[in-house]
Amino acid sequence: MSAKVKLPIEVSGETILKAIGLKRVFGKGNAAITALSDVHLEIQAGSMVALKGRSGSGKTTLLNMLSALDEPTEGQVFFQGREITRMSGKERSALRRKEIGLVFQSFGLIPLMNAYENVEFGLRVAGTPVKGNRAAAERALEQVGMKERMKHRPAELSGGEQQRVAIARAIAHEPVLLIADEPTAELDSRMGIQVMRVFRELVNRSGMTVVLTTHDPEIMELVDHVISLEDGTIVLQSNYE
Repeated sequence: MSAKVKLPIEVSGETILKAIGLKRVFGKGNAAITALSDVHLEIQAGSMVALKGRSGSGKTTLLNMLSALDEPTEGQVFFQGREITRMSGKERSALRRKEIGLVFQSFGLIPLMNAYENVEFGLRVAGTPVKGNRAAAERALEQVGMKERMKHRPAELSGGEQQRVAIARAIAHEPVLLIADEPTAELDSRMGIQVMRVFRELVNRSGMTVVLTTHDPEIMELVDHVISLEDGTIVLQSNYE
């Protein structure tokens, strides 16, 4: 058991992420492209939120702003009341290592390492104390239903199983926020639903907040809140239940 116990958070509770007037411009002069413009949003702790939109709508750019991977040209992002847009690169990196988990469309597993080694290696990269890494890695794999398969290498796992290992790697350090960019895009619908069930369990059991991008209507039906983007602006937000 983890020494750090997280209690579930009511979806109607505190704001964990807040964006004010976000704008992101790539390039300069005549070559400048505005990827985001005047984006305002609030994401409540203990919820699962989907950013939806066509390719080029700005959802991945927005996700990068919210996860401190990129800086906006204008505007502010607050994470648990702290303005991450004012942090140095070193501070943002430390924030991601300790409090934010990242899952990408490509699983990003190391082929020569088995599932356990991939998760434990992620902990070492994050700088966690080696002494507790084994227990943390096994606990994360158990949370995503992969403890029985932890000695298998990626080539011996299905796409859904590989994505679950990638999720275990992202949550092994017990972040309060999980950011996932098109986490089901490489999976068939059955595997995609399995991954979404893993996310729902994380939200319900630990109070984690999950923010993901998708263009799959089935996935959008499984989240608490949907934010729709078109041409770099938010055009629709569903209300929290």
